[in-house]
Amino acid sequence: MNSFAILQGLLGDTAWLSLAVFLRIAAVLAILPAFGEQVISVRVRLVLALLLTVVVTPAAAPLIELPPPSFGAFLRALATETISGLFLGIMLRTFVFAIQTAGAIAAQSTSLSQLLGQAGMDPLPAIGHILTMAGLALLMATGFHVNVAAFIVLSYDILPFMEFPNAASIAEAGRARVAQSFGLAFSLAAPFVILSVIYNLTLGAINKAMPQLMVAFVGAPVITFGAIATLLVSAPFMLSVWLTAVEGFLAAPFAR
Repeated sequence: MNSFAILQGLLGDTAWLSLAVFLRIAAVLAILPAFGEQVISVRVRLVLALLLTVVVTPAAAPLIELPPPSFGAFLRALATETISGLFLGIMLRTFVFAIQTAGAIAAQSTSLSQLLGQAGMDPLPAIGHILTMAGLALLMATGFHVNVAAFIVLSYDILPFMEFPNAASIAEAGRARVAQSFGLAFSLAAPFVILSVIYNLTLGAINKAMPQLMVAFVGAPVITFGAIATLLVSAPFMLSVWLTAVEGFLAAPFAR
């Protein structure tokens, strides 16, 4: 009888700990890159959250000061862990926004913003859709799920369990992450911006020298071919830089 009571107590503590970890993981996975995409079924995301909970719980247990289970403790955990999880997910989602913004800048610079604009769930230009899908595939091929599990475990040092995040710290971290996201986007799209500047300067010089020539008919095929060729050459480097930035953030979140 005593053994049964001990076993019941252990199972109860384990279930309460797993539920506490699941609350944060479920919030993170709601908007996490790759796992939180709209094309993935809610049932699949729920299963992924449960599997990730099984992996993260043993590693996160020493970092969690678990209060006795009660309805009040559950409500507080639900509020605090959901906010913390959404914040962590948004921080990672900004990397997807960065590569989408880079694709939009590249498309606008090279007059390809309307080609295949509705290819995905979001209204992205063709270049943005290609880069986003390639980036997400590259993430999954390089062990993103392992890095996410380690990132969630590490997050308990940054955002303690059952504590509301400091509003000023969240605002500062969010501002820095958004600024870095836009900086990364402009850096990735730099080859297309340079190509656009060279193209427009050349077109202006030709138009000045030969006003009677319809330079638009000559320039449109040139900029289209130049954009496609630039994407072919620069896409591997763009994705490599983007993946390095994502892995660097996962290894040391909010280090700067």
